[in-house]
Amino acid sequence: MGENLILNFESHGFTVAVYNRTTSKVDEFLKGRANGKKIIGTHSLEELVGALKKPAKIMLMVQAGKPVDAVIASLVPLLAPGDIIIDGGNSNYPDTERRTKELTEKGLLFIGTGVSGGEEGALLGPSIMPGGHPDAWIHVKPLFQGIAAKVEDGSPCCDWVGSGGAGHYVKTVHNGIEYGDIQLICEAYHFMKLVLKLSNEEMRETFDTWNKGDLDSYLIEITRDILSKKEEDKKDQYVVDNILDCAGQKGTGKWTAISALDLGMPVSLIAEAVFARCLRAQKEERVRASEILVGPEVEEYKGDKKVLINAVRDALFASKLVSYAQGFVLIKAASDEHKWKIDFGSVALMWRGGCIIRSVFLGKIKEAFHKRENKLDNLLLDEYFQKKIKECQRGWRTIVSEAALRGIPLPAMSSALNYYDGYRSARLPANLLQAQRDYFGAHQYERIDQPRGKFFHMNWTGRGGVTASSAYSV
Repeated sequence: MGENLILNFESHGFTVAVYNRTTSKVDEFLKGRANGKKIIGTHSLEELVGALKKPAKIMLMVQAGKPVDAVIASLVPLLAPGDIIIDGGNSNYPDTERRTKELTEKGLLFIGTGVSGGEEGALLGPSIMPGGHPDAWIHVKPLFQGIAAKVEDGSPCCDWVGSGGAGHYVKTVHNGIEYGDIQLICEAYHFMKLVLKLSNEEMRETFDTWNKGDLDSYLIEITRDILSKKEEDKKDQYVVDNILDCAGQKGTGKWTAISALDLGMPVSLIAEAVFARCLRAQKEERVRASEILVGPEVEEYKGDKKVLINAVRDALFASKLVSYAQGFVLIKAASDEHKWKIDFGSVALMWRGGCIIRSVFLGKIKEAFHKRENKLDNLLLDEYFQKKIKECQRGWRTIVSEAALRGIPLPAMSSALNYYDGYRSARLPANLLQAQRDYFGAHQYERIDQPRGKFFHMNWTGRGGVTASSAYSV
């Protein structure tokens, strides 16, 4: 991505100085893709800093964690007050908060910038989510908005997100939603393959059709393309069928789930998507378990396949809406906690082009927040979301039920449906939960006939006395 970002900057009229600690890569780049372009190669950080106009703007594209701190430590002695360091990797937002404060104390400006779009997006126009020291924005705004993806009206998929770690936080949640999207698509694929016995070509045609409607998105588009790709030397075999059924992860999905737990937000679909990857990683253990544990045989569906394919589409779309709703609930909670004042509609606009989760209905999300001036508690309460969920609900419930009866795991779709049913329930069984906690730990409970915040304790056994534990929630 770093190399492609350099070429993107250069193609928009900017001169770029480049450095890599493996200096041979710099030389190879200058002789190859950078040949004849306004790109300056350097062989040391001192040379890199010396090639820049003031205030210096240095963008790091290195692995998150200690490597970022190591590069920053090497740069600081070479920089002057007002110079800007930009972390364009997937850093965890608390690190960005810390770095912003530390560098501010040294007179330097720091920006934690989420960049989404993969290698192709980096070259042709990514979604860019900057946050950090606000004084830096005026200096990098023309650069970032110049190279960012543009939507139909020409608006760049880049805007200032907020102070401190806001930019990297929004990118983290973006990636968490990406985890959810990918998992949901995999579940739809798995169901159609096992229950409907569709061929790869039939599924390719299905995804192609879906990409022309409400599900129009980058991930649906590439899934369509993946399903049609055959082996170079074995034209009767599809590449996807020869790929091992386990997958890695680099931490952003996990960070999203951890943040949700810290903030007490029920971002259950993204968490299930992370856990699904963890379970898939246990390949050898799953193979052994498949020979021991029993479940229902997966029988081919005998009814009208077109009807069930449409139900799969509805289940996928409804679950996707829940995923985005949960993601924005989490961003809102973090924005309130850290006083970032994030514009949620602008975030949706930034995700409409260039990024991995770009999809046609992000425009609807932007409209939902802006017409209510960012005071919408949950996207599911917006009229568009209500209407679409209502249209999809029968198919959604059908697929989750059919999968359960056939022993096919759909953790993300099931989790999305459970969240929806829980969110729309005026009364849930937490009354019993409160009673249990008070019974075994004297944790107290609230009553429906008393004001909220007033707690009571019952001597359930007659042996517990009247002393209660203090009431608090983490």
